[in-house]
Amino acid sequence: QIQLVESGGGLVQPGGSLKLSCAASVDISTLHRVGWYRQVAGKERELVATISRGGLINYGDSVKERFSVSSDTVKNTVSLHMNILKPEDTAVYYCYVAGPWTDYWGQGTQVTVSS
Repeated sequence: QIQLVESGGGLVQPGGSLKLSCAASVDISTLHRVGWYRQVAGKERELVATISRGGLINYGDSVKERFSVSSDTVKNTVSLHMNILKPEDTAVYYCYVAGPWTDYWGQGTQVTVSS
């Protein structure tokens, strides 16, 4: 069982920035993929950004050029730097890892972009 603990969500004004962090209970360098998804109530969970074990980074179309994902294999953390935030970025953000046999999700952290 892999534990994921997210932090850093909150309320931010449009145009602002926010950083999310996810601490994993395992060595993330052994995982196939790590990253972030988000979900708005009543809608499907959507890709924000992922990093593969080979270092390939994939961003959702709506966040390209504004968000940046990174991982630290010493601290076993995955971070999401969000810039130029828009009201439509409001969602619950979930840390995600692809383990050996299944996927794991964090508990989610709320990000609200509003003036």
